[in-house]
Amino acid sequence: MAESNEVTLEFVKRPKIVSAIFDSLLMIKRSSTHILRNTDQLLGTFLQPIMFLVLFTAVFNAVGLALPSDINYVSFLMAGIIVQTLAFGSTTTSIAVANDLQRGIVDRFKSLPMSNIAVLNGHVVSDLFRNGISTVVMLLTGLLFGFQPKADFGAWMAIIGILVLFTLAFSWVSAIMGVLAKSVEGVQWMSFLVVFPLTFASGAFAPTDSLADWIKPFAQNQPITHVIESVRALMLGTPVDNSAWLAVVWCVAAIVVAMPIAAYLFRRKTIKV
Repeated sequence: MAESNEVTLEFVKRPKIVSAIFDSLLMIKRSSTHILRNTDQLLGTFLQPIMFLVLFTAVFNAVGLALPSDINYVSFLMAGIIVQTLAFGSTTTSIAVANDLQRGIVDRFKSLPMSNIAVLNGHVVSDLFRNGISTVVMLLTGLLFGFQPKADFGAWMAIIGILVLFTLAFSWVSAIMGVLAKSVEGVQWMSFLVVFPLTFASGAFAPTDSLADWIKPFAQNQPITHVIESVRALMLGTPVDNSAWLAVVWCVAAIVVAMPIAAYLFRRKTIKV
């Protein structure tokens, strides 16, 4: 009588929260590995911030004539260019989510006992790593171009906290766009439509008081301007005023709202797939 060679797979049952954490760590490793193995992404992480800084410094340098004598334009620009880079960099989440949905990777994950939100967590956190590298590259390049920060250790910690919150907030909003888009091309268009007006109609490249009257109210009160002005004030040692707590409130609110919406839409989309 032949012996049976059937193999039975048994999965270890863990509490849902523990499983979600372990699954998220695995997806973070997966997404981060893609950054290292994808030459285009790796080059973009290093070259894009340098290109932005060089071009905007050259094009908008005349704005420095209207700044206080102890602040050069590169120092004024750094906060705006960093936040702009983080905003555009965070849209990588939307492209990665759309790719997973379009290429059938999610179908493979559905056959495993893993948390749905782990896939989103992996893309969001890996984007945080990528944007962190871009920020460091930009700061080092800025020092070569004349950036003169006056922040102490506490101010730098506050800057890091605000930038981390902003990146997470924008990445979770991008995750929603990645789930809603029907193609990778579509998500690129959606991301540009959101990021471009928010970053350019802000205080990133010039004081908001110098903008046209019809756009000034929007530029002065939109969330990205609050993030930029708080980071700029902390970097240059000027009064922060209300911009810091407004930036934190905007970012936390965006995360609290966007995270469950992205998870719900992703779960519903994967059920239909």
